[in-house]
Order: sequence, then structure tokens, then C-alpha cells
Amino acid sequence: MLRSIHFMRETAIGVMVAGLLSIGAHAEERFSELRLDQLTPEQQTMATMLATPPRNNKINTGPFNAYARSPALGVLLLQVSDFVRFNSSLPKDLAELAICLVGRHFKAQYEFYAHARLAKEAGLAPAIIEAVRTRATPPFTRDAERIVYDFVTEYLETNRVAAANYKRAIDAFGEQGVVDLVGVCGYYMLVSMTLNVFEMPLPPGEPEPLA
Repeated sequence: MLRSIHFMRETAIGVMVAGLLSIGAHAEERFSELRLDQLTPEQQTMATMLATPPRNNKINTGPFNAYARSPALGVLLLQVSDFVRFNSSLPKDLAELAICLVGRHFKAQYEFYAHARLAKEAGLAPAIIEAVRTRATPPFTRDAERIVYDFVTEYLETNRVAAANYKRAIDAFGEQGVVDLVGVCGYYMLVSMTLNVFEMPLPPGEPEPLA
């Protein structure tokens, strides 16, 4: 009897481990790393854009490996990315707050991992970022932070923004600022889907930030 139980336990563990290994293999096989010496001219254009400051990225990181499979689309998306990250009228810390909210909502691990760091660099309080990560109520100290939080959270929960939150955002950021906020969120919703569909991995050794 004990031998039978021991055998059944080992079998169950073996099945579980095999399942986990197959999931890992599946994730790794969705898109292999691109070899820089085998890039097409269009992919090379993307690689050059990514390496140019202030971006300083590589083609095999985050969503860019996926975008490079359709490089004409990838080049256009990089231009959108450059605008929402570097040229938006929205203050950088507030833009990063919005991105972290989108990443958390869609459980996009790489997105939250990368932008939690960028949010801190932009001056967003670590306690706010941690509260977003754990779905707690953030300890906001500025009205602008709360306005972005309420605007983005309401949209993600209801697919709408009510008149009250819309007016608060317009009063705080103006029409251009609200359009730029929608642009930031929309672009990073696309990034979230890209990361999740193609199971783009975190850097080796980095734990997933989102439960």
C-alpha cells in the first residue's frame, strides 16, 4: 500500500514537472532571438532606431523581438513609442504611472518590471508603485497623480470614463494632455498584448513582479 502511494506521488510529480517544462519550452519557442548578422534591412533599421539615444534598447528585449517579425509595423510602433515616452505633453512620472496601471491590469510582467524602474527614475514615489503592483490603494500626495489613477483605472474596469473623471482630467491636463494620456495607455495596451501573446521573457534571474 505504501509503495503504491509512493509510486502515485512520484508519478504525479513527474507529470507536473513535465507540464511545467513543456510550458517553458513552448514559451521559449514562440520567437527565438534574432541574430544581428542575419537581420533584414528593415529589421536593421529597427535595430538602429532602438540603439539610438535616448532609447538605448536592443532588438531582442521586451516587445521588440516580436515587432521585428513585421518590421514595417515595428518602425511605425517605435515612432509612436518615442512620442509617448519622450515627447508627450503629459509629465513623465504621470505617464509612467499610467503605464504601470496598464501593465498591472493585463499582467504584462516585462512591462511592469521595466516601467516600475522608469517610474522611480521619473520621480514617482516607490510606495505608489508598490501599491499599484499589489492592487492596494496608492498613497497619493498630489491631485494630478490621483486624477491619472482614477481616469485610467475607471477605463480599465468599465471601458468608459465618466463625465466627472473626464472633466477632472481636462481641467488638470487640457485637451492635448488627455489625448496624450489616452495615447500612452493605448500604446501600452498593445505592448501588453504583444508581451503576453508571444510570452516575451524577463531578463534571466528576474522574478515576475505581478502575482
